[in-house]
Amino acid sequence: MTTATLDHPTGLDAPFVKTLVRLVRAEDSYGTWEGRSDADLLRDFIVTKEQRREIPIIGDPDPDVLWRLEKFYAAVGLDIERVSGRIASPMMKMSHEGFGRVLLTTGRLVVVSKTLRDVHRFGFETFEKLGEAGGKLVAEAAEWIAKNPDLADA
Repeated sequence: MTTATLDHPTGLDAPFVKTLVRLVRAEDSYGTWEGRSDADLLRDFIVTKEQRREIPIIGDPDPDVLWRLEKFYAAVGLDIERVSGRIASPMMKMSHEGFGRVLLTTGRLVVVSKTLRDVHRFGFETFEKLGEAGGKLVAEAAEWIAKNPDLADA
């Protein structure tokens, strides 16, 4: 496995990353990002170890970070729908300090439940790790749906 860098990005072909790209592009109602590459479009989702060290341990998330967090979990929901055929709706509650919770539900079934901390430092080291994180959440949700189809359909 090769390590992704911003100069030579790998990992952009992961199904979850493709879903995230489609979702972000859908937000571009004026065509401002039309000429940007997928790597450039998702560049802010990548936070290297060096960049993370520069971010204070305690801090309030800015609106751009919250937007990226919302898009990430919305893409998880869309990918769950792609895999399972069932709509997964995200719900997020966040304090102004960057602590909170995100849930994704399908029918009456909670398929993703994550506690969020240090949201102001949200990001992934590489595009591959972005794809792996999203793909893992989607796979776990698909397992819950397969185990509890009656609740997922309720």
